[in-house]
Amino acid sequence: MGGKQSRGFSNRELSEVSVIQGGRSAGNDQAGLSSAAERIRRHATVHFGYSTLSLAMRGLDDAPAELWELRELQKLNLSMNCLCSLPPTLSALDNLVVLNLWGNNLTSLPPEIGLLKKLRVLFACRNRLSEVPEELGSCAGLEVLSLANNQITSLPGSLAAMRNLTKLNLSHNRIAHIPTCVYSMKGLVFLHLACNRLETIADQIQDLVNLKILIVEGNSIHTLPKTLCFLDSLELLNVDFNELQSVPVEMYLLSRLRKLACHPMDKGLHILHNPLLKPIKEVLQGGLSSLYNYLKPT
Repeated sequence: MGGKQSRGFSNRELSEVSVIQGGRSAGNDQAGLSSAAERIRRHATVHFGYSTLSLAMRGLDDAPAELWELRELQKLNLSMNCLCSLPPTLSALDNLVVLNLWGNNLTSLPPEIGLLKKLRVLFACRNRLSEVPEELGSCAGLEVLSLANNQITSLPGSLAAMRNLTKLNLSHNRIAHIPTCVYSMKGLVFLHLACNRLETIADQIQDLVNLKILIVEGNSIHTLPKTLCFLDSLELLNVDFNELQSVPVEMYLLSRLRKLACHPMDKGLHILHNPLLKPIKEVLQGGLSSLYNYLKPT
């Protein structure tokens, strides 16, 4: 289905909503809410079959209180505002499938986010999050979760219930150990952990049997576990800018890594800017096939 076109939701109209909200009397409280909510509802569109509303780049310090009345919304974009928090009434939007909070000043997510049982995509990157609520684990239908560019050090164990998650972005945080719950996310195809504080990857990495893309560049990893080499679906492995001196002898088992890659999203093995020792460093000059031939047992 195509999308129905609508003009943008202006900052002036947002101000009018606030005036209505602030000016209503106690007796007309519900009527005022409904009136203001209708002003917002008029700017929702139906896009590819989803009820969609964008309030992106509006300079919002707070989302309009009436927003949480629009229970029919399935996609909500609040990105690139100045939001510092979200109210518990967020849970009223229980039909949300996509929630975009990218580029705000959020220091936390409300526990009530766990009541959004239909949520499949959550973008909360580029905020000021230092932790994630346990209740997020109740969003078991999540397929895409981006928490990149925050101040996160770990994830709650409850996220292990996210068996439908296929893409997880935790890059540019403060993570020293891959959270244990990640190894239970068996559906993961894409895992981005670049620019954290990792020194090791646990043997449990082999449990992510569907993983095709693993990005851990820009950490302090000094060794790769041999169990990593059992991920026979892996097509892109980026370990650039780490502290690797060697590679597991089982590396040749990663048959879908077909070349040494340079461009960030090229498939293959990215292993530049590591203090590799001889003879691995010299062997790699002949390409990935040379490395595999060198590592294979005779």
